[in-house]
Amino acid sequence: MIGADFDVMLVVPAFLAGTLVLSTHVPLGQEVLKRGIIFIDIAIAQIAALGVIAATVFGGELHSWQIQLFAGLSAVAGAAFIHWLEKNHGAILEALIGLLFVLAASAGLLLASYAPNSDELLHDLLVGQILWVNSEQLLAVLTLYIPLLLIWFIIKRAQHPMLFYLLFSLAVTASVQLVGIYLVFASLILPALATRKIQNSNTRLFVAYSIGLTGYLAGLVASLLFDLPTGAIIVWTLLLSGFLIHHVTSRKFMAKWLR
Repeated sequence: MIGADFDVMLVVPAFLAGTLVLSTHVPLGQEVLKRGIIFIDIAIAQIAALGVIAATVFGGELHSWQIQLFAGLSAVAGAAFIHWLEKNHGAILEALIGLLFVLAASAGLLLASYAPNSDELLHDLLVGQILWVNSEQLLAVLTLYIPLLLIWFIIKRAQHPMLFYLLFSLAVTASVQLVGIYLVFASLILPALATRKIQNSNTRLFVAYSIGLTGYLAGLVASLLFDLPTGAIIVWTLLLSGFLIHHVTSRKFMAKWLR
């Protein structure tokens, strides 16, 4: 059923939130795919969510920045542990990261049973509340993402192996609380998958950003028009956007231009 009261102004802050998430997650997702550690994003996102749940359960009435700090420290600790696993157990890294995700998710469910409004808390962390983001949240994420992006595109990351994990954990910590775990995973992986065969790095980045922005905008509009769960429908529109653009860029007549 089409929603009767479509409010276009609801799309603006939500689309800005999606744009912020994509600004860091598109290049990070390409690096994840390059390294072959696909589950790291959802594992770190789940660890950050575990930090939020733990702060809510044990901290009582905390300020937003205190919850962010707790979540960030949890994610950084998880990223440091995965970096250690990569160096010492590289042959089974993906299996260990998957196990880490399951353990963090299970611990989150156990802790959430002691939290007030546990169902609402878990729902928000999984699918997010992107339609209800406010200017304060957007400004906080923007303040974090600007230095992260500057570091990502300026510093030679190959000389600092831990830098990727640090930037990744901080970016995901913010995005989980903005759009939820499902959209974090989709924003990282779907644009990267759809553009993986494009040889030119600048073109690949541009096309990946286009996929992400198109997917978010289409999902937000569809959510408001047809009264669908926003986070869930954006995952599907990201998939559709990625599939269509991948199909176009895979055609033989585009191959020479994309190289």
